[in-house]
Amino acid sequence: MGEFVERNFGVLIVGCGYWGVNYVRVFDELPNVQVSVCDQRSERLQEIQNRFRNVTTTTDLQDILKSDEIDIAIVCTGAKTHHVVASACLKAGKHVLVEKPIATTVADAKEMIAIAQENDVILMVGHTFLYNSAVQKVDAVMTSEEQKQIYYLYSRRTNMGPIRPDVNAIWDLAPHDVSIFNHLLDSTPEWVSAVGIKALQNEREDAGFISLGYPNGIVGNIHVSWVDPNKVRELVVVSNSRRIIFDDLNSLEPVKVFEKGVTPTAPEASSFGEHQFLIRDGDIFSPKVEMSEPLKNQCLHLLWCIENNQQPLTDGQSGLDVVKVMAAVDLSLQRNGTPVFINTQAPLEEDESAYRNITLQPEFAC
Repeated sequence: MGEFVERNFGVLIVGCGYWGVNYVRVFDELPNVQVSVCDQRSERLQEIQNRFRNVTTTTDLQDILKSDEIDIAIVCTGAKTHHVVASACLKAGKHVLVEKPIATTVADAKEMIAIAQENDVILMVGHTFLYNSAVQKVDAVMTSEEQKQIYYLYSRRTNMGPIRPDVNAIWDLAPHDVSIFNHLLDSTPEWVSAVGIKALQNEREDAGFISLGYPNGIVGNIHVSWVDPNKVRELVVVSNSRRIIFDDLNSLEPVKVFEKGVTPTAPEASSFGEHQFLIRDGDIFSPKVEMSEPLKNQCLHLLWCIENNQQPLTDGQSGLDVVKVMAAVDLSLQRNGTPVFINTQAPLEEDESAYRNITLQPEFAC
């Protein structure tokens, strides 16, 4: 997804911590891009200047947003500040790429989309895995199936940290997988169930298990953890004809396809003895994946969208869809795993509740 870009761009990176510096590196390597960095830590800005000689730095966000030389703002601050920082950039008439999650409440995400529309600028969310060539290969393999019937998906994203001070492990890690599931299934969940643990006995969950109910009976399951000594980055899709694995830690064979599956030959049976199944047993292969840096693909896609006045793959609405799921996850956690049904048609209420688009079915109401 490395689109060719011709015009010049001024790019501002807001927040230059562990992940923000990667944006500085990528944009600094691109032709026709002038990079500026805004961070509140003077010592961090000095480190950036020592490493990237052509980058300008500042601690004053409001002042640099007044500059006509800035076209795009990349918001890499803490998740709970995304709404405030990104909204200021959007109101200043800048195109914005905000790191995931787009916001930490449904209300804030909706407001950011509205501000972008009012100012006629692009709002994009950093769901970087959708720009990963291996995930795109999984999508292509799924799409190529003549009689695709997905049974379920599951993912594991575990490691020993890094532990964040602003959000729990579920908000930190699960948005990646929710965005991938939504993209691969081209739909959003109807219900969510989640449980978590506070193994480190702090205020935030450091591990969690999430079940997502998609249309047509498809179930997705996500396991995330900050406290698992085994680092895993795995996605599995099981259908009637194939099992597809994406292993982000396997650089040689990131995608494997098992041409195996089972499906009933008749949809109904009057007794157990009448059930018959068709078992497919085929080859196991690893399709060729063209290696490229997902973050660079994402950044090039943003520039191309601005240049061609197109909405990005991971636009504000896709970011909102993920936040709706995460808000439902929070509510299910509070209710010890009780399923929360996501009512996307519910009218907005007067209050600023983070869950104002999330409703419980009557049978699950407390």
